[in-house]
Amino acid sequence: MDYVVEMLNIRKEFPGIVANDDITIQLKKGEIHALLGENGAGKSTLMNVLFGLYHPEKGEIRVKGKPVNMTDPNVANDHGIGMVHQHFMLVEPFTVTQNIILGAEPTSMGKIDLRKAEKEVQELSNKYGLKVDARAKIQDISVGMQQRVEILKTLYRGAEVLIFDEPTAVLTPQEIIELMQIMKSLIAEGKSIILITHKLKEIMQICDRCTVIRKGKGIGTVNVADSSVDELASLMVGRDVSFKTQKTPAQPKETILKVNNLHVKDSRKVEMVKGLNLEVRAGEIVGIAGVDGNGQSELIEAITGLKKAQKGSIELNGKAITNLSPRKVTESGVGHIPQDRHKFGLVLDFPIGENIVLQTYYKKPYSKYKVLNYKEIYDKAEKLIKEYDVRTPSVYTKARALSGGNQQKAIISREVDRSPDLLIAAQPTRGLDVGAIEFIHQKLIEERDKGRAILLVSFELDEILDVSDRIAVVFDGEIVANVKPEETNEQKLGLLMAGSSEEKVGVVNDLE
Repeated sequence: MDYVVEMLNIRKEFPGIVANDDITIQLKKGEIHALLGENGAGKSTLMNVLFGLYHPEKGEIRVKGKPVNMTDPNVANDHGIGMVHQHFMLVEPFTVTQNIILGAEPTSMGKIDLRKAEKEVQELSNKYGLKVDARAKIQDISVGMQQRVEILKTLYRGAEVLIFDEPTAVLTPQEIIELMQIMKSLIAEGKSIILITHKLKEIMQICDRCTVIRKGKGIGTVNVADSSVDELASLMVGRDVSFKTQKTPAQPKETILKVNNLHVKDSRKVEMVKGLNLEVRAGEIVGIAGVDGNGQSELIEAITGLKKAQKGSIELNGKAITNLSPRKVTESGVGHIPQDRHKFGLVLDFPIGENIVLQTYYKKPYSKYKVLNYKEIYDKAEKLIKEYDVRTPSVYTKARALSGGNQQKAIISREVDRSPDLLIAAQPTRGLDVGAIEFIHQKLIEERDKGRAILLVSFELDEILDVSDRIAVVFDGEIVANVKPEETNEQKLGLLMAGSSEEKVGVVNDLE
């Protein structure tokens, strides 16, 4: 069998941890090969070894049968290997084109030929249906669009093997469908793909083979067509996993959050929330379903004090919190699991232990007379890290060194532990494996049963349907429908999210 890329018996160590322990993965030409494993299992590390970012202690890399010493990413690029990273490597003030050509700039008479580059980027974008504006600045485009820029970066450099690291973690359902089409068109052109993902449904839909790793060790490679979601899940976590959240019917009580006629503009001064009304009661989970860009982010940022509301009111427990500072909102009884964990959830260069007290560091027992009590801080961190299974070499490890899923679990532990009256969970399971998702969903149910009000914002429709007690559908900055999960399905929700009225959706389903 001829393989385009082989990683044979790879071992990669960091201080205090063996990230990859004797792992082998072999990629055939023209296949989509999944790399599956729990958060912190060593998937990204293994691919960073292939891409030349890390150097293995043992093992061999072969490209088209020949041994290659991947000393850095330029060597990987020279051998036709490109990587779309989970956390994007983009310069925000630069344009799409400037980011794509960085390090491979076309020149004319000693100057960078930006016009030529823009034309090439736009042609590539059109060829693969990526719909990217070559002149847009990174800071002005959506997360999903930024990912397309990362894909274009690899294609611009002529990659034949593409590594996708958790590519759908930040995408809407529609963008995921589009990405799968892009992957299929890449394969049709003779390229080969390694897909790191936790999403078993996606593996079943698009992958040919799947290599499973658990706690840094290779478990084996299976043909996806001969496997099942349940089998892959148990191979990944080493036990059976429940895909249906067990919960009793909600017992909603008094109104905790009341949003009335809210108007909010985005950073471009465009009105994104347009007279939105919403209530969340104690003891219920309200899911917000909507296509990205319909005002969800601005709604959350207005409630949490990160954005000013132009008009309308936000009340918590009957008291106005409109346009209060984030700290005052937090102290009023709001917990916030942000959708962008790097921008709003963590200080990446702080130890993970200190990140866990970011909301409470100035209070007793963590601080006295404005002096931090590090023993109390790290004792608390140790307790939550253990309870939430945050996999880290130690409480002193910098937050940026943890896998995305473990960063997310650390944030969730911090916010849930404070027992806020209102918990806003925005994309709470983004980038998490099935075992971790099961755990987080159960935590949300537990908080609901303790009488908390929970606002869940997620692009994962199966998550919204599974966890919510009530679903509010947002379209064009307004809540256009309130539905019960047991009375709807993904198709109905999709129609409502696209702007169809409840009456029309009802007619559609009657016709079925």
